[in-house]
Formats: sequence, C-alpha cells, structure tokens
Amino acid sequence: MNLEGVFRRAGVAGWLHAADIDGGAEVSYRADELVPIASVFKVPVLVELARQVDAGLLDPREPVTVTRRTFGDTGVGAMLDDVTMSLRDLAYLMIAVSDNTSADAVTASIGLESVNAMLDGFGLGETRVVDDCQGLLTKIREDSGGDWPVVDPETLAGLRALDPLSTNRSTPREITRLLGMIWRDEAASAEQCAWMRRLLGLQVWPHRLSSGFPYDDVAVSGKTGTLPTLRAEVGVVEYPDGGRYAVAVFTRSFSPALNQPRADAIIGTAARMAVDHLRG
Repeated sequence: MNLEGVFRRAGVAGWLHAADIDGGAEVSYRADELVPIASVFKVPVLVELARQVDAGLLDPREPVTVTRRTFGDTGVGAMLDDVTMSLRDLAYLMIAVSDNTSADAVTASIGLESVNAMLDGFGLGETRVVDDCQGLLTKIREDSGGDWPVVDPETLAGLRALDPLSTNRSTPREITRLLGMIWRDEAASAEQCAWMRRLLGLQVWPHRLSSGFPYDDVAVSGKTGTLPTLRAEVGVVEYPDGGRYAVAVFTRSFSPALNQPRADAIIGTAARMAVDHLRG
C-alpha cells in the first residue's frame, strides 16, 4: 500500500492512522508526527463538555446567549441577531457544521485548561488545545497582515496556525485513540459517549472521509478541519458486520489554491485503502 504515492499524486503531503476499534490491527503513515489540527480540536472540546456534564458541573440544557461572533459562514456565525440556545445544541452546531462561534461559546463554558487536563489524564500528551477559534483566527490575521484568504507562499510559511508547535496540535495516532475511547464508552459515561457519537454522525460534509465509503450500509461519522493548505478529517467507519475503524487523515497541499477537489477526495481514498487493509 503506497500511501506516499497516493498523497503525492493528489498534490499533498499526508499523515494517516487507522485502527480497528475492537482489535489491535492498525495502519500507520507518519502517524506519530505532530500536525496542526484546525477544527479537529472541537472533538476534545466535545469530550470535555461530556465529562463535565457527567460530573454535574454543567447542565447541557443550560441556555447560553451568544452575542459575539467568531468568523465563519456556518451556524450561529452566519446569523445576524443574538441567539439563545442550550449548550448541547451549541455543541451540535460545533460538530455538525463546524460553527466557530458555537465552538467558542462551548469552550468558554468548559475552559481550555480543563480540556488539556483531560487529555493528560487519558495519556494523550501530544495533543494540546492552546486556542479557541477566535484565538486561532487572530493569529492568522496578525501573521498575514489581515489578508484573507491567505495564498501568498511566504505568508503561508510564517503562519503560526500551521506550525504544530504554535497552535492546536495532535498526532493521527492520538486522535484515533480518542475516537476509539468515544466508541468504546471509555471517554465518558455510556450515555454521553452515545450522545457524542450521534453528533459526529450528523456532520454534513460528504466530500472528504465519506467520499471513500459511498455505501448505504456503511456509516461514517467524523469531524473535518480546514486552514490554508490544510485539509483533514477524523472519524469512525462502521460496517454492517460490526467492524468499527477509527481513521485520522491530515493533508497539506503543495499549492496555495483554495479550490482543490483532489486534495479533499484523497482523504476518503486514503482512508478507504487503510480500512480495506484492516479488513483483509
């Protein structure tokens, strides 16, 4: 399985880890290298929210009024008026449509420090959430001089948001470990893990991970991440025979172009190759 060649033919560098959730088999390609995770950081935020609900620290039905917008064209971020909804509904928008404004409202409720403490407790020491969406976008504006979209190669090279030592980061292997814990009811209570699986299954984007599994009887749950030149998706693929596979694919394109359908599609292609290998 020549994953390097597959990624390069799509015009990207790639990182991948796939694991059988209920067994020990895995496929690894640069899986222990640190990568910037963009909106994938919303998955550990979701886990910590679920754990705080379990602990009785938060009521998921608590109404939150959102008055401040974080840049983004989905969910509450695209709305013009103040919005009041529950924490759990904000979490739904954070995952299903990757709404940055909802993500920042949830993050403010749970605290970044608690997210990282949770990750440490799970032994996921390479994964760190250092910024909410507003902080991430502020870094991009500062590093680019306010230009958006960012397409200049020299400017791209200096973006802290694309430097795994300066931004939200993880490794493909640690992300699949966290997903496996959600699917095995180990990340929180069984009730809260079922709720997280439901939200991840409601993600609307079909052009990355799901594109590799175009079957009515194969379920794909996931969370995308996107920044200039960076495209990623992490998720779980479930087959009707009970097979469950956690997959994390991160890519960096060699071109700064915004529209790169091959770079999107290769995420599904590489994931399918890895899962096929695991299924033998």
